[in-house]
Amino acid sequence: MEDVPALVPARMVNEFEYCPRLFYLEWVQARFQDNTDTIEGRYVHRRVDAGGGRIEDPSEEDPVKVARSVMLGSESLGLIAKADIIESDEDGSVVPVEVKRGRPPKHGPAWSPELVQLCSIGLLLQEAGYKCNQGEIFFAETRERRTVPFDDALVSKTLNLLRNLRKVAESTEAPPPLIDSPKCPRCSLVGICLPDETNLHNQRSKLRPRRLTPSDSAARPLYVTEQGAKIGIRGGRVRVSHRNTEVVEARAIDVSQISVFGNVQLSSQLMRAAFSRDITVCWFSYGGWFQGIAHGLPSKHVELRRRQVGIAAQAGLPIARKMIEGKILNCRTLLRRNARVDTGKVLPQLKEIADRTREIESVESLLGLEGVAARIYFSAFPGMLNNDELGTFNVKGRNRRPPRDAVNCLLSYAYSLLTKDLTATTLGVGFDPYLGIYHRPRFGRPALALDLAEEFRPLIADSVVLTAINNREIRSTGFTVRAQGVALTHKARRSFISAYERRLDQEVTHPTYGYRITYRRVLEVQARMLGAYILGEIPEYVPFMTR
Repeated sequence: MEDVPALVPARMVNEFEYCPRLFYLEWVQARFQDNTDTIEGRYVHRRVDAGGGRIEDPSEEDPVKVARSVMLGSESLGLIAKADIIESDEDGSVVPVEVKRGRPPKHGPAWSPELVQLCSIGLLLQEAGYKCNQGEIFFAETRERRTVPFDDALVSKTLNLLRNLRKVAESTEAPPPLIDSPKCPRCSLVGICLPDETNLHNQRSKLRPRRLTPSDSAARPLYVTEQGAKIGIRGGRVRVSHRNTEVVEARAIDVSQISVFGNVQLSSQLMRAAFSRDITVCWFSYGGWFQGIAHGLPSKHVELRRRQVGIAAQAGLPIARKMIEGKILNCRTLLRRNARVDTGKVLPQLKEIADRTREIESVESLLGLEGVAARIYFSAFPGMLNNDELGTFNVKGRNRRPPRDAVNCLLSYAYSLLTKDLTATTLGVGFDPYLGIYHRPRFGRPALALDLAEEFRPLIADSVVLTAINNREIRSTGFTVRAQGVALTHKARRSFISAYERRLDQEVTHPTYGYRITYRRVLEVQARMLGAYILGEIPEYVPFMTR
């Protein structure tokens, strides 16, 4: 196939032997994610990656002393590789040495993926005219070398893998995940692949999914709300200053996202560092309207965006029905858990409307049904609020642009924060966040992020509003009235952001997969499962619905 590059990296032969799906995700779809193993692997390679030495023509009597980080390629083999080390042997042959971070297996010189990668390099050296009968693998953990002969069986296996690899690369569909494999927990792409979750939806495994998704990163969003503040970076540390006085300092590795409100300046040095470190930068108006986002180069996962266009244009209704059903049922759950008054009439109504979403035949009808559910839900919303400050937190239905009461001010602010996080999440997964399935694309509106936000509005945004009011984190003094609109004060805004971030860090049992996970990670899992549905890897999208 013309789209498959002529030269396959030897490292990809290693990945294909380990897991064909891992190879496909990393090489064909160009998706990658670090874990502790990959980071440690780069560290143990630091010396060989620096290069050095020289490799002479194979006709020379002693063609190689010691050479590091040597690039090799062959069009006839269809292979390319960067050999860690190449040394001379006593008989005039050359010996490739690969550096690996772990320890060797108890039986055999090395693990199978490592053997075929080393053999690939040996074949390249033979193709270039060098005498090469064996290679070695240096295991950094035990600091020992293992010799690997390039016998007929290993060469045949390597060449067969290379042929099969190309067939898989030509396909538009990724191979299915391994089933309940012990390889998955150590894989750096397990959070992208989601093997157990995908197999559950396809009924390929009856076992309960393992919690293989990576733990939440220690990095956290940085919010800057002080007007006139400046954000820069120096010495690997993000520094926020105001009137030439430094007010906040954080290591860049501890910052996952930067959100600025109103008139805040960012240096070009900071922006370049943010792009290189995959730190998303989000802009809000002073009042909290989500206005823009900046990130590095877009995802190379073109196939996902191509299919997203097709789904958005003609086949998005089944997904939209699921999302709105999930939203309505989650609203019902929130009322059932938190109402301080009788909701006997409201709960059956919401359940009936949620059931009707499954029969809706157009997005326009679904919008109307969602509007009916929203009116019923928000009519009961005051029943979940603490009555001590009823004068301030009195609300009659949903209003916005601008919000005309304190509760709607908080709701709008929470929805902006949630939309911001889902916009960043969809970008990270590889979507176009502005091309929606349920919400119509409109200039400047992240429609897909708003689609995914539907099922999480009651569980995250509305819940934060209830907590902030009922726990007295936000009081009547936290608002200002401008004309007919209500806005948060600077101090109240900071308190509300803290409450919102705490909610994202709260763990919940995933209703579909059964393991505990933070809401922050749930957002990513749901976005990736939406991607799996769009790519045809799972039969349906299942919204996140708490019981």
